[in-house]
Amino acid sequence: MNEYINLTLENIDDEHICCAIGDKKHQIGVNNKKEWIKTKLKDGHVFRKLNARGKTFIEYEPIETAWVPINGHNYEYIYCLWVAGSFKGKGIGKELLEYAINDSKAKGMSGICTLSSQKKKPFLAEKKFFEHYGFKVVDTIGEYELLALSFDNNETPKFNENARKMQISNKEFTIYYSNACPYVEYEINELTEYSKKNNLKINFIKIDTLEKAKNVPCVFNNWANFYQGKFISNTILNANSFEKMIK
Repeated sequence: MNEYINLTLENIDDEHICCAIGDKKHQIGVNNKKEWIKTKLKDGHVFRKLNARGKTFIEYEPIETAWVPINGHNYEYIYCLWVAGSFKGKGIGKELLEYAINDSKAKGMSGICTLSSQKKKPFLAEKKFFEHYGFKVVDTIGEYELLALSFDNNETPKFNENARKMQISNKEFTIYYSNACPYVEYEINELTEYSKKNNLKINFIKIDTLEKAKNVPCVFNNWANFYQGKFISNTILNANSFEKMIK
């Protein structure tokens, strides 16, 4: 039987957070992510992981305090559900999602939702997996979709109107990011050095408050890329992938 751990203020300093496990270059990002989780636990943030050394976890919290440009009432928002490597195919993803669903029901929530896309994109929910559990598309922005599983007849969550813009006035390459992902800090530093070395201008906008997160001018789940004023992807970039993209 699989054993799981929920992060708390008492155990978070001693537990790993899965994503960047064993990768020393991301240690600053891991520390920032842990500090972010500590501030969010009071909001009902849940980080549940397999009690093993692997990338297997689910992370969610009430939509009212979730750092995404989505409005709703009495829903949980799933930031990430990830089962990687040798842990795939063992029912862990099923157990994690069912835990989140049952936990939401026990808390008297009206439903649970997550960000996905028509075609599979990195760092987003796999649509078919969630549809198997009854999740349905309740709102869209281009290829991006908001999936929700409703427990009652209350109104489902929606993207904020500002998120539907998918454009900004700044024409420079612009990256919106937050420390809600441990990979982000290293890549931001690498891109900063790359831009200086190559005399390029990259505009970095850090999302570090709930207000900023709720008003990002695009779909957002830790990272968003803009160029020539238009949203181009949610993919977290390093120097190599950035170089390929601009070429």
